[in-house]
Amino acid sequence: MTVRVERTFDLSATPEDVWAFISDPEKRASVISVVDSYEREGDTTTWHVRLPIPVVRSTIPVETRDVETRAPSYVRFVGKSRIFNVTGEHEIEDREGGSRLVTRFVVDGKVPGVEPFFKRNLDDELDELRDALEAEA
Repeated sequence: MTVRVERTFDLSATPEDVWAFISDPEKRASVISVVDSYEREGDTTTWHVRLPIPVVRSTIPVETRDVETRAPSYVRFVGKSRIFNVTGEHEIEDREGGSRLVTRFVVDGKVPGVEPFFKRNLDDELDELRDALEAEA
């Protein structure tokens, strides 16, 4: 099973401020609750993810990299691990008095429990992203 989530946020932050946050792989990783730590080397950011599911007993390295960037409005990244793969897209639109962010995530699990976990939790994770973007602005 694949989990797909799309959310749209209207933000008071300017498109430039949203871009500065969303185009930075480390800032994106910093707001994901299951990312214990991350490290960046070149164009790869490795997330160390801890999923609270029975078959996973340690952190999972997820190697992520941006695969398409159209500054200052669009970034798509992919993350790969032995437990799951993720694709994320962020698209920024200019709106009077702020911006709109359209975010899409696709998670493909490779072990039982991954998809149900993300299905239950992706909305909360995206709320954290929205809150971080507003706080950054």
